[in-house]
Order: sequence, then structure tokens, then C-alpha cells
Amino acid sequence: MLNLSNNVTIPEHELQFSAIRAQGAGGQNVNKVSSAIHLRFDIRASSLPEFYKERLLAYRDQRISKEGVVVIKAQEFRTQEKNRDAALARLKELILAATAVQKKRRPTKPTKAAKKRRLDNKTKRGQVKALRGKVNE
Repeated sequence: MLNLSNNVTIPEHELQFSAIRAQGAGGQNVNKVSSAIHLRFDIRASSLPEFYKERLLAYRDQRISKEGVVVIKAQEFRTQEKNRDAALARLKELILAATAVQKKRRPTKPTKAAKKRRLDNKTKRGQVKALRGKVNE
């Protein structure tokens, strides 16, 4: 079971794990042991609330297919258990990132003091540049 919040969880039967051989260096071990994990999670068939499903399906991420299936491959560790935990952590991170509601931006204007400081700095800078010219005797 994957806990996303106090009242939102994903049951174990909705997650599909398959062990595959990891890529990269590893000597003889990499050819014998299937330590990498493929995690598949079908968003549409899940028991997530509608808000989560809509946000996930609209989220732009290469790990989410057009059919609404999240595929995560974890192979950074040498054991299946650690890779399984890493895949679950990444799935949780993905779901929380997709469902995070951003604060609405409220347009602001600069204060009078900020405008005055800006104009004073521009005037000073212009005077410094004017003094760099040739000196007429």
C-alpha cells in the first residue's frame, strides 16, 4: 500500500511490479540476477479520487503514456527490494508533483520609493558615464 496523504492511498493490487535485468556495469551479477524493477500503474483503472486522476492524466511527463499508464524503471540498487522501494518513492513523488496546486499569482506594482530609487540610480549612472568623456580645456 502506498500512502499519498492521510486519506488517499493506493492499494498494492493496483501496482504491477516486474523484475528485469538491470543495464550497465555490474560484472557477472548483472547477467544472472533480475534486480531492476518495472513499476506499472494504470491511472484510469485505479481507485484514486477523480481530482488526482484528472491532474495526472493532464500532467506532461514522459513516464505517463497516452493510455494513462505510469511506467517507472528503478535499477540504481543491487537488490530488488531497494529498487522496489525506490520505484514506489518515485511514483509517490510524481503523483504529488502532478496534484500540487500552485498559488495564484497576484499582479503587483512597484512602490513610489522603489520608483524613486530606480530613477536616482539611473541619474547617478548617467553622470558617471558623462564624466568619462574627453576633458575640454
